[in-house]
Amino acid sequence: MAKTKAELLEEAKTLNLEVTEKNTVAEITTAIEGAAAPAEEKKAAKSGKRSEKGIQEAEEKAAKKDAQEHRAEDEAEEAAKPKQPQRATTVLERRAKGYRKAAESVEKGKVYSLKEALDLAVKTSYVKFDATVELHINLGVDPRQADQNLRDTIQLPAGTGKTVRVAVFADADDAAAAKKAGADIAGSDEFLAQLDKGKIDFDILIATPAMMAKLGKYARVLGPKGLMPNPKSGTVTTDVVKAVTESKAGRVEYRVDSTGIVHVGVGKVSFGADKLSQNVKAVFASIKNNKPSSIKAAYVQAIHLTTTMGPSIKVEVSEI
Repeated sequence: MAKTKAELLEEAKTLNLEVTEKNTVAEITTAIEGAAAPAEEKKAAKSGKRSEKGIQEAEEKAAKKDAQEHRAEDEAEEAAKPKQPQRATTVLERRAKGYRKAAESVEKGKVYSLKEALDLAVKTSYVKFDATVELHINLGVDPRQADQNLRDTIQLPAGTGKTVRVAVFADADDAAAAKKAGADIAGSDEFLAQLDKGKIDFDILIATPAMMAKLGKYARVLGPKGLMPNPKSGTVTTDVVKAVTESKAGRVEYRVDSTGIVHVGVGKVSFGADKLSQNVKAVFASIKNNKPSSIKAAYVQAIHLTTTMGPSIKVEVSEI
């Protein structure tokens, strides 16, 4: 049953439509039907919030807000979970695989006899090259005191296992004799010419006392490299032939460092325990003979033996 105009006006009023009695029944009906149509069927505005662009931006904003809320919920849930305790890595665990395997053979806290330590050092050397066996002796000395600043040179009975390049700075006669004794470089003014060019291709420099004055200007170059000749190390001498022979045969120099420790290489792993033992005992004898008279407390505090890149092995102090 069709609605009367009065009923249609009442319905239009309910929908807040701007119609009056002047409008026809058909116009009022069309207005009511338009108001009741679904929102998606309405024609979008050209601009503003109801435009297609405005609606799209609103939808994107709502999606972004929803994603943020979900992320916050996930973070809160993750934070609520009990944290798994992280395992603290030790220094040993950070070392190379070969080192860790070698260190397993060294009993922690144990002090070894010299023979046991040498056997173990040779056994635990895992590198592919012929490693150097190093001796580290912690002495109860104060290097700041002149009489306790230990420094000496010794002849290792079994040699060092290294090819040492020896240079001799001397006059013509001594240079010729040094060359015959096995010196790699020997000369006077021509040797200085090589230093002027910055060419240093030697491991030990020997000089006669008369020639030392000419080396003074090169002290800043040779000194930091440990190459400056010194009477205490036997590299300033009148007997250049003997100095060259000893240097080639296995003479080594040691000096206590600022912390009171002596570091010295005593040979190669390929020497075997017996030859290494001879060299170590020669170092021990020198250390013992050079004990400062002012030392009243314990002179030797600790001894450690190791190979290049290998684990440290503690040695009985009574071995000295």
